Amino acid sequence: MNVHTYTHLHVHTANEVSEPNTDALDPQVSAERAGLVYVSDDAPGIRREKRGTGFTYFTPEGENIPKGDPRRKRIEELVIPPAWTDVWICPSPEGHLQATGRDEAGRKQYRYHPQWQETRRRARFDRLVHFGRALPEIRARTAHDLRMEGLPRAKVLALVVRLLDDTLIRIGGAEYARDNNSFGLTTMRRRHACFDEQGACTFAFTGKSGQEHEIALDDPSLAQVVQACCEVPGYEIFAFFDEDGTKHDVKADHVNAYLKATTGERFTAKQFRPWGGTVEAARRLDARGPAPNEREADDVLTEVVKAVAEKLGNTVAVCRQHYIHPALFEDYRSGAFLPAYRAHLENQKGRDDSLDPAEEAMLSFLEERLEK
Repeated sequence: MNVHTYTHLHVHTANEVSEPNTDALDPQVSAERAGLVYVSDDAPGIRREKRGTGFTYFTPEGENIPKGDPRRKRIEELVIPPAWTDVWICPSPEGHLQATGRDEAGRKQYRYHPQWQETRRRARFDRLVHFGRALPEIRARTAHDLRMEGLPRAKVLALVVRLLDDTLIRIGGAEYARDNNSFGLTTMRRRHACFDEQGACTFAFTGKSGQEHEIALDDPSLAQVVQACCEVPGYEIFAFFDEDGTKHDVKADHVNAYLKATTGERFTAKQFRPWGGTVEAARRLDARGPAPNEREADDVLTEVVKAVAEKLGNTVAVCRQHYIHPALFEDYRSGAFLPAYRAHLENQKGRDDSLDPAEEAMLSFLEERLEK
């Protein structure tokens, strides 16, 4: 992120919280929009029983579902792992939730209807508009809190949020660190932060899916605060001290609470990566220019997705599905994206100088697209 001047600051209290329209993220609303029925695995369902080397399936009424039955075909297409136990299968092909079970580690797993998943994916991406509008407020708050003395809660959380914004590193989770030895910001150990003689910082760590990362921190002032955090005894880098002097390791819930207190909306740490991925894809499409036909457009999009995936440390498939707004793919193929995006680059609204030109153009494009 470029260096900007942050001019405004307001911290929302509980009484001021006003969320954007999140109905589309409500599971029941998502089911309706997908043309499905919202169901629960508390209701009677199809059960699975082990028989020899395979499984037998029984309806809630106890009827055996034979091979060749369309219901059996649907169940097999769910590809429920053989190792799952306590398997529940929705009796209806129109249920938003198609199956649940417990994996070998005892964790509950879910199989959702593809239409429900796509509706939810679209709704999450459409929330990027609200997130983009809130970014100036988030950046102003973090700039303010980073000027605090010592390592109080607000300053350390501001540091983590700024790092999410600048580096697009995952927030991390204790379960991944414990079970897979993979790390994100909140689970990084002191050994993952390297400093040279000038105090420049590089994060070197193993991320999700075994991806190796080496990410340089460009902002010297942030590197200085990271170094201060590393000097606090303990395993994880990021921890704060409360008013009683008690030390607390930073968790994703702390970061999410900070974002809500700042914006009044229920944004999470996970929203920085799709925002950053979408803006990076827009920049690269702009640099690449228009494609003469749909086939070449697909080639350009594949090239861009690969570049963004490398930046985020994702596979190409995951990046395409979760980290770039689908409107870019659709409008670039049709030839509509670049004229609209470039027009927004030329006619900046001047919302806030903490948004760089590409971010502002991307936000204006998404706002316009959402209204269609």
